[in-house]
Amino acid sequence: MNPNLYLVKDILKPEQKATRDGYGDGLVLAGEKNKNVVVLCADLTESTRSLAFQKKFPERFVELGVAEQNLASVAAGMALAGKIPFISSYATFSPGRNNEQIRTTICYNQANVKIAGAHAGISVGPDGATHQALEDIGLTRMMPNMTVIVPCDYEEAKKATLAAAELVGPVYLRFTREKSAIVTTNDTPFKIGRAEVLKDGKDVVIFGCGALIYNAIKVALELEKERISVAVVNVHTIKPLDKDTILKYAHNTRAVVSVEEHQIYGGLGSAIAELLAKEMPVPMEFIGVDDSFGESGKPEELVEKYGMGVESIKKAVRKVLSRK
Repeated sequence: MNPNLYLVKDILKPEQKATRDGYGDGLVLAGEKNKNVVVLCADLTESTRSLAFQKKFPERFVELGVAEQNLASVAAGMALAGKIPFISSYATFSPGRNNEQIRTTICYNQANVKIAGAHAGISVGPDGATHQALEDIGLTRMMPNMTVIVPCDYEEAKKATLAAAELVGPVYLRFTREKSAIVTTNDTPFKIGRAEVLKDGKDVVIFGCGALIYNAIKVALELEKERISVAVVNVHTIKPLDKDTILKYAHNTRAVVSVEEHQIYGGLGSAIAELLAKEMPVPMEFIGVDDSFGESGKPEELVEKYGMGVESIKKAVRKVLSRK
Protein backbone atom coordinates (compact mmCIF):
# COMPACT_ATOMS: atom_id res chain seq x y z
CA MET A 1 0.00 0.00 0.00
CA ASN A 2 1.13 3.54 -0.69
CA PRO A 3 2.43 5.12 2.54
CA ASN A 4 1.30 8.50 1.25
CA LEU A 5 -2.31 7.44 1.72
CA TYR A 6 -1.99 8.10 5.48
CA LEU A 7 -3.15 4.77 6.86
CA VAL A 8 -1.70 3.56 10.15
CA LYS A 9 1.56 1.63 9.80
CA ASP A 10 0.30 -1.70 11.14
CA ILE A 11 -3.08 -1.86 9.44
CA LEU A 12 -3.58 -5.52 10.42
CA LYS A 13 -3.17 -4.77 14.16
CA PRO A 14 -4.75 -1.35 14.62
CA GLU A 15 -5.63 0.34 17.88
CA GLN A 16 -9.32 0.09 18.81
CA LYS A 17 -11.44 3.04 19.93
CA ALA A 18 -15.07 4.03 19.42
CA THR A 19 -15.97 6.87 17.09
CA ARG A 20 -18.16 8.34 19.85
CA ASP A 21 -14.91 8.94 21.79
CA GLY A 22 -13.63 11.01 18.88
CA TYR A 23 -16.81 13.05 19.08
CA GLY A 24 -16.33 13.68 22.80
CA ASP A 25 -12.72 14.78 22.37
CA GLY A 26 -13.62 16.85 19.32
CA LEU A 27 -16.32 18.68 21.27
CA VAL A 28 -13.81 19.88 23.85
CA LEU A 29 -11.43 21.07 21.14
CA ALA A 30 -14.27 22.86 19.33
CA GLY A 31 -15.34 24.48 22.61
CA GLU A 32 -11.82 25.70 23.27
CA LYS A 33 -11.64 27.15 19.78
CA ASN A 34 -15.01 28.92 19.74
CA LYS A 35 -16.90 30.21 22.77
CA ASN A 36 -20.19 30.01 20.86
CA VAL A 37 -20.08 26.20 20.77
CA VAL A 38 -22.68 24.80 23.18
CA VAL A 39 -23.75 21.22 23.82
CA LEU A 40 -27.23 19.90 24.59
CA CYS A 41 -28.02 16.34 25.58
CA ALA A 42 -31.07 14.14 26.13
CA ASP A 43 -30.13 12.29 29.31
CA LEU A 44 -27.24 10.41 27.68
CA THR A 45 -24.30 12.59 28.65
CA GLU A 46 -21.86 9.77 29.41
CA SER A 47 -23.00 7.43 26.64
CA THR A 48 -22.72 10.08 23.93
CA ARG A 49 -19.37 11.25 25.33
CA SER A 50 -20.69 14.77 25.95
CA LEU A 51 -19.49 14.46 29.54
CA ALA A 52 -16.01 15.88 28.92
CA PHE A 53 -17.52 19.05 27.46
CA GLN A 54 -19.93 19.33 30.39
CA LYS A 55 -17.07 19.12 32.86
CA LYS A 56 -14.91 21.68 31.06
CA PHE A 57 -17.66 24.12 30.05
CA PRO A 58 -20.58 23.58 32.47
CA GLU A 59 -22.03 27.01 31.69
CA ARG A 60 -22.28 26.02 28.00
CA PHE A 61 -23.95 22.66 28.56
CA VAL A 62 -27.72 22.03 28.76
CA GLU A 63 -29.33 18.79 29.90
CA LEU A 64 -32.89 18.52 28.58
CA GLY A 65 -33.71 15.03 29.81
CA VAL A 66 -35.59 12.47 27.73
CA ALA A 67 -37.13 15.05 25.40
CA GLU A 68 -35.58 14.71 21.97
CA GLN A 69 -38.18 16.90 20.24
CA ASN A 70 -37.37 19.73 22.65
CA LEU A 71 -33.69 19.02 22.14
CA ALA A 72 -33.94 19.89 18.44
CA SER A 73 -36.25 22.87 18.90
CA VAL A 74 -34.26 24.49 21.72
CA ALA A 75 -31.06 24.02 19.73
CA ALA A 76 -32.64 25.67 16.68
CA GLY A 77 -33.55 28.70 18.78
CA MET A 78 -30.04 28.92 20.21
CA ALA A 79 -28.54 28.66 16.73
CA LEU A 80 -30.75 31.45 15.41
CA ALA A 81 -29.51 33.54 18.37
CA GLY A 82 -25.89 33.04 17.28
CA LYS A 83 -24.76 29.93 19.13
CA ILE A 84 -23.35 26.74 17.58
CA PRO A 85 -25.32 23.94 19.28
CA PHE A 86 -24.38 20.27 19.17
CA ILE A 87 -27.25 18.01 20.20
CA SER A 88 -26.34 14.54 21.46
CA SER A 89 -28.49 11.42 21.73
CA TYR A 90 -28.79 7.92 20.33
CA ALA A 91 -29.42 7.98 16.60
CA THR A 92 -32.66 6.03 16.98
CA PHE A 93 -34.02 8.98 18.98
CA SER A 94 -32.22 11.85 17.22
CA PRO A 95 -32.75 12.01 14.25
CA GLY A 96 -35.25 9.16 14.69
CA ARG A 97 -37.80 10.33 17.22
CA ASN A 98 -37.41 14.06 16.54
CA ASN A 99 -37.32 13.87 12.75
CA GLU A 100 -40.13 16.40 12.30
CA GLN A 101 -38.51 18.95 14.60
CA ILE A 102 -35.20 18.56 12.77
CA ARG A 103 -37.03 19.07 9.48
CA THR A 104 -39.05 22.11 10.49
CA THR A 105 -37.09 23.94 13.18
CA ILE A 106 -33.56 23.17 12.00
CA CYS A 107 -33.40 22.42 8.26
CA TYR A 108 -36.28 24.61 7.08
CA ASN A 109 -34.76 27.55 8.96
CA GLN A 110 -31.19 26.61 7.96
CA ALA A 111 -30.35 26.75 11.66
CA ASN A 112 -26.69 26.14 12.48
CA VAL A 113 -27.30 22.99 14.55
CA LYS A 114 -25.05 19.91 14.64
CA ILE A 115 -26.90 16.64 15.31
CA ALA A 116 -24.79 13.87 16.83
CA GLY A 117 -26.39 10.44 16.47
CA ALA A 118 -24.57 7.95 18.67
CA HIS A 119 -24.92 4.16 18.93
CA ALA A 120 -25.74 3.88 15.23
CA GLY A 121 -25.69 0.63 13.27
CA ILE A 122 -26.07 -3.04 14.08
CA SER A 123 -22.89 -3.08 16.17
CA VAL A 124 -24.76 -1.55 19.12
CA GLY A 125 -25.12 -5.25 19.93
CA PRO A 126 -27.18 -6.46 22.91
CA ASP A 127 -29.36 -3.32 23.08
CA GLY A 128 -31.28 -4.79 20.15
CA ALA A 129 -33.47 -3.48 17.34
CA THR A 130 -35.01 -0.56 19.25
CA HIS A 131 -31.57 1.01 19.73
CA GLN A 132 -29.87 0.01 16.46
CA ALA A 133 -30.29 2.95 14.09
CA LEU A 134 -30.26 1.61 10.54
CA GLU A 135 -32.32 4.33 8.83
CA ASP A 136 -30.67 7.54 10.05
CA ILE A 137 -28.48 8.25 7.02
CA GLY A 138 -31.58 8.03 4.81
CA LEU A 139 -33.61 10.28 7.10
CA THR A 140 -30.98 12.99 7.22
CA ARG A 141 -29.68 12.96 3.66
CA MET A 142 -33.21 13.57 2.36
CA MET A 143 -33.41 16.80 4.38
CA PRO A 144 -32.76 19.97 2.37
CA ASN A 145 -29.80 22.01 3.70
CA MET A 146 -28.39 19.05 5.67
CA THR A 147 -24.77 17.86 5.52
CA VAL A 148 -24.30 14.18 6.47
CA ILE A 149 -20.99 12.82 7.78
CA VAL A 150 -20.13 9.24 8.83
CA PRO A 151 -16.59 9.10 10.24
CA CYS A 152 -14.64 5.87 9.71
CA ASP A 153 -12.71 5.88 13.00
CA TYR A 154 -11.83 7.78 16.18
CA GLU A 155 -9.38 10.16 14.49
CA GLU A 156 -11.80 11.06 11.73
CA ALA A 157 -14.66 11.52 14.19
CA LYS A 158 -12.60 14.10 16.07
CA LYS A 159 -11.76 15.95 12.85
CA ALA A 160 -15.37 15.77 11.65
CA THR A 161 -16.64 17.30 14.89
CA LEU A 162 -14.20 20.20 14.60
CA ALA A 163 -15.06 20.69 10.92
CA ALA A 164 -18.80 20.62 11.64
CA ALA A 165 -18.40 23.40 14.20
CA GLU A 166 -16.83 25.59 11.51
CA LEU A 167 -19.38 24.78 8.78
CA VAL A 168 -22.43 27.04 8.79
CA GLY A 169 -25.66 25.07 8.50
CA PRO A 170 -27.27 21.84 9.73
CA VAL A 171 -24.95 18.83 10.03
CA TYR A 172 -25.63 15.21 10.97
CA LEU A 173 -22.71 13.31 12.51
CA ARG A 174 -23.07 9.54 12.90
CA PHE A 175 -21.14 7.65 15.60
CA THR A 176 -20.85 4.08 16.85
CA ARG A 177 -20.84 2.64 20.34
CA GLU A 178 -18.33 -0.19 20.00
CA LYS A 179 -14.60 0.15 19.72
CA SER A 180 -13.44 -0.15 16.12
CA ALA A 181 -10.16 -0.06 14.24
CA ILE A 182 -8.32 3.24 13.99
CA VAL A 183 -7.15 3.10 10.39
CA THR A 184 -6.23 6.76 9.84
CA THR A 185 -3.75 9.01 11.63
CA ASN A 186 -3.73 12.55 12.93
CA ASP A 187 -2.11 13.55 9.62
CA THR A 188 -4.69 11.90 7.37
CA PRO A 189 -6.49 14.60 5.36
CA PHE A 190 -10.12 15.34 6.13
CA LYS A 191 -12.37 17.79 4.38
CA ILE A 192 -16.17 17.82 4.40
CA GLY A 193 -17.43 16.82 0.96
CA ARG A 194 -14.21 15.15 -0.18
CA ALA A 195 -13.78 11.38 -0.26
CA GLU A 196 -10.37 9.98 0.69
CA VAL A 197 -8.70 7.22 -1.32
CA LEU A 198 -7.28 4.79 1.25
CA LYS A 199 -6.05 2.25 -1.29
CA ASP A 200 -5.73 2.49 -5.04
CA GLY A 201 -6.83 -0.30 -7.38
CA LYS A 202 -7.89 -0.93 -10.97
CA ASP A 203 -10.26 -3.93 -11.02
CA VAL A 204 -13.03 -2.90 -8.60
CA VAL A 205 -13.71 -0.09 -6.15
CA ILE A 206 -15.24 -0.36 -2.70
CA PHE A 207 -16.92 2.84 -1.52
CA GLY A 208 -17.49 2.68 2.22
CA CYS A 209 -18.24 4.73 5.29
CA GLY A 210 -17.99 4.25 9.02
CA ALA A 211 -16.21 1.46 10.88
CA LEU A 212 -16.80 -1.08 8.09
CA ILE A 213 -14.05 0.68 6.14
CA TYR A 214 -11.67 -1.60 8.03
CA ASN A 215 -13.39 -4.71 6.65
CA ALA A 216 -13.10 -3.21 3.17
CA ILE A 217 -9.36 -2.66 3.64
CA LYS A 218 -8.90 -6.25 4.84
CA VAL A 219 -10.79 -7.52 1.79
CA ALA A 220 -8.61 -5.46 -0.53
CA LEU A 221 -5.40 -6.77 1.05
CA GLU A 222 -6.57 -10.39 0.97
CA LEU A 223 -7.75 -10.22 -2.65
CA GLU A 224 -4.39 -8.81 -3.70
CA LYS A 225 -3.06 -12.33 -3.07
CA GLU A 226 -5.48 -13.49 -5.79
CA ARG A 227 -4.26 -10.72 -8.09
CA ILE A 228 -7.51 -8.80 -7.78
CA SER A 229 -6.76 -5.09 -7.51
CA VAL A 230 -9.27 -3.40 -5.19
CA ALA A 231 -9.50 0.33 -4.56
CA VAL A 232 -10.93 1.44 -1.21
CA VAL A 233 -12.47 4.91 -0.97
CA ASN A 234 -13.65 6.38 2.32
CA VAL A 235 -16.82 8.34 1.54
CA HIS A 236 -17.17 9.92 4.96
CA THR A 237 -19.42 12.67 3.61
CA ILE A 238 -22.64 11.16 2.31
CA LYS A 239 -24.06 14.56 1.50
CA PRO A 240 -22.70 16.39 -0.38
CA LEU A 241 -21.14 13.48 -2.27
CA ASP A 242 -17.70 13.81 -3.78
CA LYS A 243 -19.03 13.19 -7.27
CA ASP A 244 -15.70 13.64 -9.04
CA THR A 245 -13.88 10.95 -7.05
CA ILE A 246 -16.79 8.51 -7.25
CA LEU A 247 -17.17 8.95 -11.00
CA LYS A 248 -13.41 8.68 -11.54
CA TYR A 249 -13.15 5.32 -9.79
CA ALA A 250 -16.38 4.02 -11.30
CA HIS A 251 -14.98 4.88 -14.73
CA ASN A 252 -11.55 3.37 -14.06
CA THR A 253 -12.78 0.08 -12.56
CA ARG A 254 -16.26 -0.36 -14.11
CA ALA A 255 -17.25 -2.33 -10.99
CA VAL A 256 -18.55 -0.83 -7.73
CA VAL A 257 -19.35 -2.17 -4.26
CA SER A 258 -20.85 -0.01 -1.49
CA VAL A 259 -20.30 -0.91 2.17
CA GLU A 260 -22.22 0.61 5.09
CA GLU A 261 -23.65 -0.37 8.48
CA HIS A 262 -27.11 0.85 7.50
CA GLN A 263 -30.08 -0.24 5.42
CA ILE A 264 -28.98 -0.71 1.82
CA TYR A 265 -31.97 1.47 0.92
CA GLY A 266 -31.54 5.20 1.40
CA GLY A 267 -27.93 5.27 2.59
CA LEU A 268 -24.51 5.59 1.00
CA GLY A 269 -25.15 2.89 -1.59
CA SER A 270 -28.37 4.51 -2.72
CA ALA A 271 -26.68 7.91 -3.00
CA ILE A 272 -23.91 6.45 -5.16
CA ALA A 273 -26.36 4.45 -7.28
CA GLU A 274 -28.42 7.59 -7.93
CA LEU A 275 -25.29 9.38 -9.13
CA LEU A 276 -24.12 6.51 -11.32
CA ALA A 277 -27.57 5.99 -12.83
CA LYS A 278 -27.45 9.56 -14.14
CA GLU A 279 -23.77 9.89 -15.01
CA MET A 280 -22.10 6.49 -15.47
CA PRO A 281 -24.09 3.24 -15.13
CA VAL A 282 -21.81 0.37 -14.12
CA PRO A 283 -22.40 -2.95 -12.30
CA MET A 284 -22.84 -2.40 -8.56
CA GLU A 285 -23.34 -4.52 -5.45
CA PHE A 286 -24.58 -3.34 -2.05
CA ILE A 287 -23.34 -4.39 1.40
CA GLY A 288 -25.56 -3.39 4.31
CA VAL A 289 -28.69 -4.50 6.15
CA ASP A 290 -31.23 -5.76 3.64
CA ASP A 291 -34.68 -4.47 4.66
CA SER A 292 -34.56 -5.90 8.17
CA PHE A 293 -34.51 -4.81 11.79
CA GLY A 294 -31.60 -5.86 13.96
CA GLU A 295 -31.60 -8.03 17.06
CA SER A 296 -29.67 -8.55 20.28
CA GLY A 297 -26.26 -10.21 20.06
CA LYS A 298 -22.54 -9.64 20.12
CA PRO A 299 -21.54 -6.84 17.73
CA GLU A 300 -19.12 -8.96 15.71
CA GLU A 301 -21.68 -11.76 15.37
CA LEU A 302 -24.37 -9.37 14.18
CA VAL A 303 -22.06 -7.84 11.57
CA GLU A 304 -21.47 -11.34 10.20
CA LYS A 305 -25.10 -12.45 10.40
CA TYR A 306 -26.36 -9.41 8.52
CA GLY A 307 -23.86 -9.83 5.70
CA MET A 308 -21.32 -7.10 6.40
CA GLY A 309 -18.28 -9.21 7.31
CA VAL A 310 -15.12 -9.74 5.28
CA GLU A 311 -16.35 -12.87 3.50
CA SER A 312 -19.64 -11.20 2.52
CA ILE A 313 -17.75 -8.26 1.03
CA LYS A 314 -15.45 -10.62 -0.85
CA LYS A 315 -18.49 -12.38 -2.29
CA ALA A 316 -19.91 -9.03 -3.44
CA VAL A 317 -16.60 -8.11 -5.07
CA ARG A 318 -16.46 -11.39 -6.99
CA LYS A 319 -20.08 -11.05 -8.03
CA VAL A 320 -19.66 -7.53 -9.39
CA LEU A 321 -16.49 -8.55 -11.22
CA SER A 322 -18.46 -11.34 -12.92
CA ARG A 323 -20.90 -8.72 -14.21
CA LYS A 324 -18.31 -6.45 -15.86
